[in-house]
Order: sequence, then C-alpha cells, then structure tokens
Amino acid sequence: MNDEFDKKNAVIRFFHVTKRYGSKNALFDITLDICENDFVFISGPSGAGKSTLLKLLYLGEPVSEGEIIVDGMNLKRINHRAIPLLRRKFGIIFQDFKLIPSKSAYENISLVLEAQGIKRSLIKKKVRSLLRNVGIDDKEKCYPPSLSGGEQQRVALARAIAGNPKIILADEPTGSLDAESAAKIFDLLKECRQNGATVLIATHDTELIRKTGGKVILLDQGRLDVMTVIPKLE
Repeated sequence: MNDEFDKKNAVIRFFHVTKRYGSKNALFDITLDICENDFVFISGPSGAGKSTLLKLLYLGEPVSEGEIIVDGMNLKRINHRAIPLLRRKFGIIFQDFKLIPSKSAYENISLVLEAQGIKRSLIKKKVRSLLRNVGIDDKEKCYPPSLSGGEQQRVALARAIAGNPKIILADEPTGSLDAESAAKIFDLLKECRQNGATVLIATHDTELIRKTGGKVILLDQGRLDVMTVIPKLE
C-alpha cells in the first residue's frame, strides 16, 4: 500500500469488503483507508465497481462481507435510527443529477436545508450564496429541464454541499459534460476540499485525472488493482 494512503487519520476504512449481486462479485476483498481531507479518484473501466463502492458508504447498498467504518461509525453495526445521522455526513453528486424536475434550482437546494430545520430567512441567504459560488446565480428560478447538463451538475453540486458535509461523493460527475464544464466542476470540487471536506470522485476520465493530479484508487473487475498518487500534469 502506498504510504500516502496509510495514515492514522482515516475517515473511511474498508476491511475485506465484498459486495455480491447474486453469484457475481461487484467488489471483492477491498481493504483501504481514506484520510480526512483527502481528494481521491476511484477509477477503472465501466463495471469495475466504482459506483458500488460509493453506494456502500452511505448504505445505499449493504455489504455482503467485511466491514466499513465511516467517521467512527461501523456500518455493519449501525442502528437503523442512526442511518440519517450517517447520511448527513455526506454530500452526494449523482451521475444522473437526481434533481426534482418540478422544483426550481433554488428549491432543489433549499430542500436540504429545510430538512435540517434551518430558518427560512437563513435558507434564502445560504442558497443564493451557493448558487453564486457555483456560477449560476441567474438560474435560481429555472427548472432542471430548462438547464444544460453543466448547469444541472452545478445545481447538484450546490445541493450536495449545502449541508456542509464532511465527505463529498461524486459519481461520474463529468460523464455527460463537455471538457470546459467538466474542468469547472473539478475546480469546484477542489474548492470543497480546500474548505475541509474529504472528496471521493468515481470517474473513468483518465485525462481529467492527469490534469488534476492526486490520489487514485484503481479498480479492476471489482478488485483493488493499485493505489497511487499521480502528479498534476503541468
């Protein structure tokens, strides 16, 4: 294991984790640590297990074998009533955005804050600040079907970080975007890391990984192939 990954301040720990769907292993015997404030790419071809690995972290799927610890919480032993507490630790950017089409950009983001019981006056200020930070403050009244893919992904990013999560999970966040929009999304994710979040990005976009640089976990047919650090391409 690369020393860059082997630190004592791990916020996510996998211990011999296997995930099966029927008789097929989506992930097999994964053991790894991800440290607090890391910026980590999870890479590999389609079907390698990238999305499955992310889903296991917030109990979108249960593990078949092994254990996962997230910020001190053992997911194998977690009480059902504690699952909402676990999920508040995460901001999740889905590959297909998962925005509510009948809600405006503003409303899609504000729902997260409303669920946390934040006062309406504070929500208004927070949402407008988020939209400004991701560069689409002029789109707050627009509905997702009227937005471009890049704009929808920015709304999804603003929603993901609205609750100040400790960990951000991004599943192929640039898969449907042009190169310029993809680069901007990566820049925004790097800003999240600079603000203290741990960021995990599942992607097969090796060119963007080379341009960005950072830690890379490579999966191959559900197995951990290599963990390395790739320098930023100058």
